[in-house]
This record gives sequence, structure tokens and C-alpha cells, in this order.
Amino acid sequence: MDEKAQISVELIIVLAAVVALVLLLVSQLQQTSEEGAKVVEKKAKEIFKEIENI
Repeated sequence: MDEKAQISVELIIVLAAVVALVLLLVSQLQQTSEEGAKVVEKKAKEIFKEIENI
């Protein structure tokens, strides 16, 4: 019985670490996509200003 309990605790710890890593990666991807969206928006505004000047 103790062996099964030990495996369960280890499995919970590993799963918690995996979940934490996934959450970290997701937050990094969200931050990167927000930065990318800002760059695209800035470039689009610059392009439209150039079109207006033509």
C-alpha cells in the first residue's frame, strides 16, 4: 500500500511540474503574440501614412 501511495505522490509532483511548465510557455506565447500584434499594427499605420502621402 505504501508503494502505491509513494508512486501517486511522485506522479502528482511530476504532473504539477508539467502543468507549471505549460502555463509558463502559454504565458510566454501570449506575451510574444501581443508584442507581434503591436509591431504589425505600427507597420500598418506607417504603410497607410505612406499611401496617404502618395
